Amino acid sequence: MQQQRIKTIRRALVSTLPVFAGYLGLGFGFGVILRTRGYPVWLAPVMACTMYAGSMQYVAVDLLTGGVSLLTAAVTTLMVNARHLFYGISMIDKYKGASWRRPYLMFALTDETYSLLCSDTATDNTRFDYYFFVSLFDQCYWILGCTLGAVAGGFLPFKSDGIDFVLTALFVTIVVDQWKQNRNHLPVLIGMLAALGSLLIFGSDNMLIPAMLLIAVVLTLLRKKEVTPDGD
Repeated sequence: MQQQRIKTIRRALVSTLPVFAGYLGLGFGFGVILRTRGYPVWLAPVMACTMYAGSMQYVAVDLLTGGVSLLTAAVTTLMVNARHLFYGISMIDKYKGASWRRPYLMFALTDETYSLLCSDTATDNTRFDYYFFVSLFDQCYWILGCTLGAVAGGFLPFKSDGIDFVLTALFVTIVVDQWKQNRNHLPVLIGMLAALGSLLIFGSDNMLIPAMLLIAVVLTLLRKKEVTPDGD
């Protein structure tokens, strides 16, 4: 049993190495920005542990600095993280049987963690340990990046322009990897077309929710078509 768990931990560690590179860079950028805005070093790991929201942490720095109302902060958070509603719904069946791990798995479901877990096809009992350690490792990478950035931002001059592109680069890497591993490229194509159409119609600031809704509707219709017997 112990050897099996060690093997599972090793597999989770190897799977998350690409995320480590992305989270270290992006978390470092967040830490630098937070520190250069005058906030203490300890706030970076605290936000990474309790908030753990990636791009929303960047937005939160401006919200804290600007002194916005609670309602504005809540609406902004909902808009930025709306995609996680779809992530969570799609993982309900996958997390059944995770027992004590389930609350943390729900909390730690980021974009990159979701991509790694939803593509895993294991069906044995070790899969829940794998899910847990993938989620844990990814958050540890994020905490490390945020903390290092906050420490460095206190005494080194940094220009943070463009540093958030690390996240975009990481998404591209994950999509390319999934494209190579799966023969069915239709979901990726649907996502690309929905995002492009929403960008052209609604603009870059308002495209996220329409794109996610369109993707959800199209994939749901395709799923129903696949599971419906011929002739019904």
